[in-house]
Amino acid sequence: MYGDFYAYLARMKYIKRWALMRSQSEENVMEHSWEVAAVAHALALIKNTMFGGKVDEYKVVCMALYHETSEVITGDLPTPIKYFNSEINSAYKDLEKLAGEKLIKRLPEELQGKYAEFIFCDANSEEYKLMKAADKISAYIKCVEEIKGGNSEFKSAKESIGKDIYGNADPAVKYFVENILPSFEKTLDELE
Repeated sequence: MYGDFYAYLARMKYIKRWALMRSQSEENVMEHSWEVAAVAHALALIKNTMFGGKVDEYKVVCMALYHETSEVITGDLPTPIKYFNSEINSAYKDLEKLAGEKLIKRLPEELQGKYAEFIFCDANSEEYKLMKAADKISAYIKCVEEIKGGNSEFKSAKESIGKDIYGNADPAVKYFVENILPSFEKTLDELE
């Protein structure tokens, strides 16, 4: 049925992230996707406005919104398992593709191509690269929040993800990391 696609998306709120970690505050895929979309939008705006980029801001936001949609079928496979070896990673990518195809078929034919553009992204595009950076930044923010709450369980994840985002050469990502990301370390009173 064509309306099923949107009902599937609504189930993103039931998929918990960080399944192997003890979290003080649970995070679901729907909230994560919103945060990735907000950060990706900021990165696209920064790139276009401050660094002369030509990134499609709409496409970046949509890629971020839909980047985890396959997980309504596959669930959220923890990173250590997903990247345990190349065979598992390849099999999981195939499973994600099949799940995405199944979801796309739940749309009217006229819309399938539009959504496919966001669900099956061109990994070489600037939009995809910014979305992936936003995905890592979102994971880093989760680590910061957990550590601020006294949960040292996220210390090693923060260090590992931090190396990726602090080492990203894209000027928009560098700008975000240097000028915006430190605010996430502050308390509410410090933000005032």
